[in-house]
Amino acid sequence: MKKKIFIFIGVICLLFIGLIGYYVVSDLNQESKLEDEIVLIDNLVNTDAIDKIDLEKLYSYLDRTITKGDYAKVERAFKNYLKDNFDNVLKIVDLLNDERIVEVLTVDNYINDGKEFIETKKYLNTYATELKECKNNYLNYFTEEKAMSYLDTNNLDSYYIDLYKDKYIGDLETALEDKTVEESINALLDTTSIMQQIIDLLSNNPNSWYIDTEYINFTDNNLSNEYDRLISLL
Repeated sequence: MKKKIFIFIGVICLLFIGLIGYYVVSDLNQESKLEDEIVLIDNLVNTDAIDKIDLEKLYSYLDRTITKGDYAKVERAFKNYLKDNFDNVLKIVDLLNDERIVEVLTVDNYINDGKEFIETKKYLNTYATELKECKNNYLNYFTEEKAMSYLDTNNLDSYYIDLYKDKYIGDLETALEDKTVEESINALLDTTSIMQQIIDLLSNNPNSWYIDTEYINFTDNNLSNEYDRLISLL
């Protein structure tokens, strides 16, 4: 009888060890799948120009979930974080490439929207607001608080929290050392501000300037000098 009991206990122990082994291997497989997925995404976005990125393929990776359980929580958190961050970057690129901004100080615009420049003022205000919002979002995405806000840590083992934080989010401060995007936005914000000053100058002095064929002319020397000064700052 005791022999049967010991055999039974031994079988249970083997089954238990086998289950542990299964879950360990399963977890390792889940983590490996997630790592491979991140490599695929990294390869897609690692180009010298954003217009070379296959957006359809990228978003298909970001929208799908290939892991299960707690790994899926990590995967979804990281992919949602990447997706929102990338959406914001795409919006920044659209603003930087907006062709309308270069038409603000053209004779055609002076003729079509002058001398009150109602539409131009509205456009510049909206443009500056969106630029500032995108800049703030961009900087915010490189804070640990923002990155961690995507992960549901409720009842989540510390291993997965650390995995998300250390392995996938990584050193955000170092990532933000590249100031290219921030400096590009700041430069365009400065340019937009000068454009607003020029448009205000013209709209506030409607009787002191006129369009002669392809050029703007002034009847007030002080106004002309101020206009030229602002133009020189662009």
